[in-house]
Amino acid sequence: MSKFKIGFFGAGKMAEGILSAIVEKDSVIMAEKVDARADELVRKYGVVTTDDVKGVAAAAKLIFLAVRPQDVDVVAAEVKDMLTSSQTLVSIVAGKTLAKLRKAFGRKVKLIRVMPNLALRAKAGMCAIAPAANTPARDVAAVRKILAGAGETVVLKEKHLDAVTALSGSGPAYFAYMQEAMVEGGVKLGLERKVAMLLAGQTMFGTAKFLRESAMDLGAFIEGVCTKGGTTAAGMEKLADPAFKRIVASTLAAAAARSKELA
Repeated sequence: MSKFKIGFFGAGKMAEGILSAIVEKDSVIMAEKVDARADELVRKYGVVTTDDVKGVAAAAKLIFLAVRPQDVDVVAAEVKDMLTSSQTLVSIVAGKTLAKLRKAFGRKVKLIRVMPNLALRAKAGMCAIAPAANTPARDVAAVRKILAGAGETVVLKEKHLDAVTALSGSGPAYFAYMQEAMVEGGVKLGLERKVAMLLAGQTMFGTAKFLRESAMDLGAFIEGVCTKGGTTAAGMEKLADPAFKRIVASTLAAAAARSKELA
């Protein structure tokens, strides 16, 4: 029996985020064709690497598909005939539906789709998990346990993954854009950029942490910070323009629509 329990088709940054959450890294085998990247992963994590996806397909029971969308069919063509009903393929590829994955990788292998985000790399990720109908609950639980080591997880029906892609998958870029806007505003008020970065970054982090840990209602939180006639209230008069929420909603809608197009 192979010593490898977990495999990866692909070894990019998102795959590395998942890898960092796996406790028994000596049970991992990763397919990576770039020698420098393979050497880096071996050095940092002690995993085994191979330049051939067939090596992963032959060795691992649970396999993460972590390649570019345009490379999925190439990988599938190489491993389709090797995959069995005792294996589970976990795709983190955006826009590839369970139906398309089934067509590409065959009817034997069990399938799970996952929409992660880049915060996995800081062990603060958000992963939505959508299993195929015939995937056993124990396999879903095993994947959820791994991903929970890198943040939070939620199990949803696949029909919700376009919305998840828009909100939490793409969300890190939107929050960073808001932080960038606050930094630029601070600089215009006379702050050094590095000071504005620290103030904005820590404020965003601290607010998210407090709201998460307290489970406080968002409206109540905002009201509590906005002392009547105070500085926050003065700022909120500008931010509370209905156009702001319409822009955010249309941003998510555009991302969700693109996710549907990619599928």
